Amino acid sequence: MAQNSSHYFAVQYETERLILKILTADYAEKVCDFLTRNREVFGKYEPAEPPNYYTPAYQATILNCEMQLALKEESIRYYVFLKENPGQIIGTICLHNITPRIYSCCEIGYKFDAAFWHKGYAREAVAMGISIAFAALGLHRVSARVMPDNTASIRLLKSLLFEEEGLEHESIRIQNEWQDHLRFSLLNHSSNT
Repeated sequence: MAQNSSHYFAVQYETERLILKILTADYAEKVCDFLTRNREVFGKYEPAEPPNYYTPAYQATILNCEMQLALKEESIRYYVFLKENPGQIIGTICLHNITPRIYSCCEIGYKFDAAFWHKGYAREAVAMGISIAFAALGLHRVSARVMPDNTASIRLLKSLLFEEEGLEHESIRIQNEWQDHLRFSLLNHSSNT
């Protein structure tokens, strides 16, 4: 898939231990399983979902929508699998709000199955997401928003050299309440040349 004549992103990437890939609607059951297993953990950091969100039919619709957004290069979600167990989703990373040209930026989001925390998988996957944003898409800036109490996510971003830019008051509606978020960014200095 191409952003322009000189930059391309792939449907699948591999790291030392992981496979990251854009999924089709055929994976709706696996996505449902991943989300259902982590419903309580993810819920405190995400918007309220409709009642049918945890159904394969709903997730198939979302996967089709995500594919269309990827084809338009507006948002690209990669689902994360272990190489040693490529049948189970352990996380996702998403490059969204992709804005090329003079802004040359995107925002990164991620979530990982609680059973796979503290093993470095999220860091490995997010590092690949940054590489995709900078090397494959040719972007200059990647930003992230994190709730102030999400210390694990803050540590992850700082370990990847993101810089904290400040607090955005009531910036995202989480579980029907406006929540403050810290904003972080990472710049691609090689994009200046």
